[in-house]
Amino acid sequence: MIRSASPTAAANRSRHRNRLTAFAAIATAPLVLSACGTGVTGDSDAADGPGETVTITNCGRELSFETAPDGIVGMMPSQTELLIRLGALDSLVGQAQTGVSPLPDDIADEAAGIPALSTDVPPAREDLLAAGPDLVVSPTEYEFTAEQGFASIEQLNRNGAQAYVATGGCLDRRSTAEVTDVLTDIDDLGAILRAPDVAEELSRDAEERLSAVETAIGDVSRLKVAQVFVDGNSLQAIGAGIEADIIATAGGENVFDPDAPEFADFFAAEITPEEIIGRDPDAIVFSVSGPESEQHTRDYLQRTFPDVAAVENDRLIAVPKSDLFPGTLGNIDAVELIAQELYPGAF
Repeated sequence: MIRSASPTAAANRSRHRNRLTAFAAIATAPLVLSACGTGVTGDSDAADGPGETVTITNCGRELSFETAPDGIVGMMPSQTELLIRLGALDSLVGQAQTGVSPLPDDIADEAAGIPALSTDVPPAREDLLAAGPDLVVSPTEYEFTAEQGFASIEQLNRNGAQAYVATGGCLDRRSTAEVTDVLTDIDDLGAILRAPDVAEELSRDAEERLSAVETAIGDVSRLKVAQVFVDGNSLQAIGAGIEADIIATAGGENVFDPDAPEFADFFAAEITPEEIIGRDPDAIVFSVSGPESEQHTRDYLQRTFPDVAAVENDRLIAVPKSDLFPGTLGNIDAVELIAQELYPGAF
């Protein structure tokens, strides 16, 4: 039996990633960006002279910047990393949810001086507002839930700050997000920060890595994959959203249908073990928050599904949860990791 899961379900882990090299300093050429729709697509045009306004549409909201923001908060390490790689280190006045995942080694020391506003949850309203940001960058809209004690987007606006939500984390996009949505975020943030050249290089690197995976697995016979989240003895399936597109981009055939009714409103759904046994996946992908979390999940899967092909062939693939958040370069890492685990002979 499959039941819709709660949107609060989650898990997390320290990264397995191919480290990206740090990119050059911010390019200073001003530009104007005009985006339409939900921020999934957009066009940018260079403009002459200083002080040109950058305007984009993000999650259906229009954001406008007359100058590059100089007080920025990254609401998750994944967003903090992206901002630093875009050259915004000196403009960061806060980083949030710092305990969720470590920053990559090559930038961790640089980021050490950025004030930490929270560790395991989004910062309290007062703490975020006290940092005095003019731009807050978040993986999802959840980080702005006033009912949870967080600053809402409207409250930020009243205090002179604008909120940018990862394209794949917009409410109306969450269940249909794609890996390539991060390219939109790179372009949007590069325009806002007046760093188009850095953004172009970062985007080109991501596209080349995705293209390399596509080429490597082009002729392989696709394996059936179940993507799950284990919390204690509770089992959830991932059938939609950025998580599911990562599987597809890595060459896996998801045994759960994103168009199924249980994934209509949310990308995950609670399932019984029989759902996995009946589908007999060749591989099981699961998200983890660290070694203890990984070992617990492996033990559960091996104990619960001893006769499933994924367990029999020891094809249980652990992915850091931080690499599954919308709007993170970790999405590319996850694609590479899963593809290499599914088809080691292709690499």
